[in-house]
Amino acid sequence: MQLSPTIAAWYRENARDLPWRRPGFSPWGTLVSEIMLQQTPVARVIPRLEQWLARWPTPDALAADSPAEAVRAWDRLGYPRRALNLHAAATRIAEQHGGEVPADVDALLALPGIGDYTARAIACFAFGMRVPVVDVNTRRMIARAVHGQGAAGPARIRADLAAMDALLPDDPAEAHDVNAGAMELGQTVCTARAPRCDACPIAELCAWRAADYPAYDGPAALRQARFEGSDRQVRGLIMRELRHSDGPVPAWVIEGVWPDPGQRERALRGLLADGLATGDVDRGYSLPDSVREER
Repeated sequence: MQLSPTIAAWYRENARDLPWRRPGFSPWGTLVSEIMLQQTPVARVIPRLEQWLARWPTPDALAADSPAEAVRAWDRLGYPRRALNLHAAATRIAEQHGGEVPADVDALLALPGIGDYTARAIACFAFGMRVPVVDVNTRRMIARAVHGQGAAGPARIRADLAAMDALLPDDPAEAHDVNAGAMELGQTVCTARAPRCDACPIAELCAWRAADYPAYDGPAALRQARFEGSDRQVRGLIMRELRHSDGPVPAWVIEGVWPDPGQRERALRGLLADGLATGDVDRGYSLPDSVREER
């Protein structure tokens, strides 16, 4: 199949200059960047990533600091549970892997907050291993170019990994460029709403184009819930108060962040249950001093 070499060659010529793609970027930096990039745009991640790695250049450095500082440094990247997962992963790496990020996919999957995509992305992009890496952009590119469908539909981990693995050449370096190129192509050219087929390097090989762009009629993928007015927005407002305070935040301050008491209390209970906040109405609320073990 000509898809793979074409994608790899296009990537080598057109890849964006991103910190985690530069020579010498550390496996720890790759791990941090992949966690930050989960549901957060590249432009917002880059400055925070640089600040994070300047402060905590190794897993040992982060593990030696407090979870509260990790959450505070996370600032407004969103989904702050990721900051606690990073701290917990750093602690596990420091304690069980001699302070070095493991290269093995199974060992990476055993770290807090590391799922199927992230483990394989680290193994491939940090260590050059030949493993399939599948994100939403890759799935869309494969659905169109290989299967002739306008959208990928709901994720199916085994099938998605098998489809990407079938595209990978045996050479690990070439497989790296195919993995990275498929993601880059899906993110910058084969986009969800306005694909730029005139600029696509695999347009002549695309099954969707050959079939005259049939509409997708399969099951719909899950859509992300609206942010405005959501519990997630309320959680973010409470977290902002906790991050900006050096001591416990009084309950009356929390009460002032959102007018709906039921939704506010639900958001606060969620933060307490997730280990992102600690305290009670009498003592006030703070960022955590320690991280619960993942269950």
